[in-house]
Amino acid sequence: MPRASPLPRLLWGRPSVKAVGTAGVFITILWNLRYFLNPSEVSGEAPKQTEPLLVLVWKWPSKQVPNISGDVCRELYGITGCWLTTERRLLGQANVVVFPHARLQPGRDRLPKERPPGQNWVWVSLESPSNTKALAGWNQTFNWVMTYRQDSDIFIPYGKLVPNLSATVNIPTKTNLVSWVISNYHRTQRRAEVYKNLSRYLHVNIYGKANKKPLCKDCLLPTTSKSKFYLAFENSIHQDYITEKLWRNSLMAGTVPVVLGPPRANYEQFIPADSFIHVDDFGSLAELATFLKTMNSSRYRQFFAWQKRYSVKLYADWRERICTICTAYPSLPRGRVYPDLESWFNT
Repeated sequence: MPRASPLPRLLWGRPSVKAVGTAGVFITILWNLRYFLNPSEVSGEAPKQTEPLLVLVWKWPSKQVPNISGDVCRELYGITGCWLTTERRLLGQANVVVFPHARLQPGRDRLPKERPPGQNWVWVSLESPSNTKALAGWNQTFNWVMTYRQDSDIFIPYGKLVPNLSATVNIPTKTNLVSWVISNYHRTQRRAEVYKNLSRYLHVNIYGKANKKPLCKDCLLPTTSKSKFYLAFENSIHQDYITEKLWRNSLMAGTVPVVLGPPRANYEQFIPADSFIHVDDFGSLAELATFLKTMNSSRYRQFFAWQKRYSVKLYADWRERICTICTAYPSLPRGRVYPDLESWFNT
């Protein structure tokens, strides 16, 4: 005996053209609705963050760990929805884990064995490639990089100029021509060679451990401010590697920087062209020395025109740097790992 059909035969037969069209429209609506319900899945963008971000610092960059309890990002820097911790027991809950290179141990055995889904790891360094070793062991490890380089996922400069409407120029009283604060002096460095040749033509007041004249933290700026010019010589020459030697020791102190570092064009991405003197501007160090020694007061004052529009912001607190991860988080790429960190950093 044939089994009875549970539905009318019409519905089990070949569907009508109208039915097919209706089903097609319904499927299309569902497919398009997917873009609105879960756009991050389709576009590869970061999912919208509804809860505060938890940033775990695997080991604090400096030897002394400051107070990071409570909502420090909001209280100190106005960055909301960002919580910092050094408690490794919270690894499974952290959205981001920060690994400062200077505090990493050689080999991957010191890192977490597993990474929770969706968690991103950040490699952090403020040192130049010349002073950064053992990078080859960290291939296929980090999702994002956080350095002084402008092409980093998270850019952390040593300083910057911020708009200032005071429209005043403040030039401290000068008692000498040139000064330089140097702690690690190595004859093989280019800055040592440049200083040696420049000192044949003018006197340089040298401070710091290298000359057995260390300056206390509160003594640095009052000391360098007394010089008309400051030798803002970097320990190595790399793109964007412009450190506190320019921002703090010179510009913030109220003296004119004589820079040795990346090309002039790179400096001009950070500061006005008429605010500094580049060693490469001159055909010889004898010419540079003559330029410094014979400069009149009117020409000298022109180097401080930037003060009418800007003031120096110095980044000196690691809490602020790490809090900026939360600001950048929504626009950072997902699903990427640096295959060869050493090659990227040395480029």
